Amino acid sequence: ILLLNRLTMASEERVAFTRDSPLPRQKLEELRFDGWGYKDCGFFLNENEVFEFKGTRYPLTGAVPGLRDFMREFIEAGPEHPAPPKVPITAESVPASVPNPEFENFLSQQKFHYSSCPFERVFRSHGHCVQEIGAMRLGKVPDRVVDIVAWPTNEEDVVAIIDAAVKYNVCLLPFGGGTNVSLALRLGNEPRMVCSVDTSQMNKIVWIDEDNLVARFQCGITGLDLENELRKRRYCVGHEPDSFEFSTLGGWVATRASGMKKNTYGNIEDLVVNVTVITPSGKIQKNYQAPRVSVGPDIHHFILGSEGTLGIITEVTLKIRPLPQYRKYGALLFKTFEDGVSFMRETARQRCPPVSIRLVDNEQFRFGLSLKQPSGAAFASLKDFFNKWYLLKWKGFEADQMTLCTLLFEGDREDVLQHEKRLRQMSEQYGAIYAGEDSGERGYLLTFLIAYLRDIGLDFHVWAESMETSCPWNRVVDLCRNVKERIKLECRIKGIRYTPFVSCRVTQIYDVGACIYIYFGFNGRGVSDPLKIYDEIEAAAREEILDNGGTLSHHHGVGKLREQWLEKSQGQLGVSMFHAVKKQVDPTNVFGVGNLLTNKSKL
Repeated sequence: ILLLNRLTMASEERVAFTRDSPLPRQKLEELRFDGWGYKDCGFFLNENEVFEFKGTRYPLTGAVPGLRDFMREFIEAGPEHPAPPKVPITAESVPASVPNPEFENFLSQQKFHYSSCPFERVFRSHGHCVQEIGAMRLGKVPDRVVDIVAWPTNEEDVVAIIDAAVKYNVCLLPFGGGTNVSLALRLGNEPRMVCSVDTSQMNKIVWIDEDNLVARFQCGITGLDLENELRKRRYCVGHEPDSFEFSTLGGWVATRASGMKKNTYGNIEDLVVNVTVITPSGKIQKNYQAPRVSVGPDIHHFILGSEGTLGIITEVTLKIRPLPQYRKYGALLFKTFEDGVSFMRETARQRCPPVSIRLVDNEQFRFGLSLKQPSGAAFASLKDFFNKWYLLKWKGFEADQMTLCTLLFEGDREDVLQHEKRLRQMSEQYGAIYAGEDSGERGYLLTFLIAYLRDIGLDFHVWAESMETSCPWNRVVDLCRNVKERIKLECRIKGIRYTPFVSCRVTQIYDVGACIYIYFGFNGRGVSDPLKIYDEIEAAAREEILDNGGTLSHHHGVGKLREQWLEKSQGQLGVSMFHAVKKQVDPTNVFGVGNLLTNKSKL
């Protein structure tokens, strides 16, 4: 049964659907600095007050009339209540640079580019939390932005920059894709000159070892460019986070990232073979390449998740695989969220998950339906009517309870078909109905549009964001329910007049538990300070997550946004151990971004 219309697909391979060449050095030529993604893509309200998605880079284009009705019904927002227009940010509104003539003179003598352009500085002084993007749209530039931007092209450039920073007392801030959602780039009151080290020009494949199926990359290559280049040689890495168009390999390592296809390819820690990091005290790198060793603690685990506090990652060796011969999507409908979770738990227990398996709750399922595009065909409308009748009347599904599980299979064609058959048979034990290949493909690809939806929401007073966690299997359902209720309660306490939208999604599964995303948004119309209210609600939700057995983060990291809970998560001694490593490799705090370091730090 096909409940969702197939999206208009681009003719290119999936991995090349947004661009076929690296982003320019000056990213502002193509990307927004006060919102997500490309300037030529995004949602907008047309003259008929219908939402459309513009641009040809994605598999969605044209009108999505259901989105307007969904916003009105579920969050009481819409075209009739637009937010005030964006406040333009001018060069004069950007704080003046902190001077350091010696360091600037050093940069002027190098072959790589550097710039003190106000807009380039602002672009590299924030990530993509709704707090940051919302503030930018209100014309609020961070009080402290980086003072200068440098674009090294190789490891030698990085060594020179760090040496000069030590010599001239400059703070360095590594920058990859800028896609973090943890306030990781927030500078606070740093008194020294801050140089953003933009690694985007370190974007090459260094070598490929086909005998051992490993490849060496420079740190600044984006996920999209990495896969496009490997694809030409019939290989892949398979690491595909939601941000993989813009996020970089170095950023993945620095945040301990996870991707949608981790069931087959692994998380970043499973893919890394070797990492090179340049610190103020020298180079960190393993002097061997082997499948496993026993030579004391693994130094990679100091680097993975270090969030730019120890040095600059310059090159990474990753495992690669031959391109899969065959790809197939699928989707399963369950009567309840609990049934879907039970099915996912069983796939983990039997260790037979597909490349990607994700379950959305009913609220998110209905939100996905609002993005369905009109078919324009009488037969399609009749089919939709039959499908709805079949599900609700004949099979006993309830419109306000059913959930959708999307599947992605990759590999040998016969293996994929057998795997799909096995999962469909398993799902029947939990009352599932097969929802078609198109529904699975659509659900998977819409992931890349979520941040664009967040941005259009701000145009109509909707403040929305996601947070993620991981927890044991026996806590998944309770955690989702309790966090959703806590967010609704906090909205009432804070005086928000309209019902918030709160939903969840199970995105990655393990033997012992799962990763959960919580999505929530509220209508801030009439709220005097929605940024402050949002912060308070998110903090309360995070407390609820921790109280229900969830973790501080599964893959987004800590940054400044979650640092207040770091000791609660890692323990005081655990945090002190990291401080000791930091002091050893960066004794003068050149990499003073402050991530992972609580206010109690003596550094």
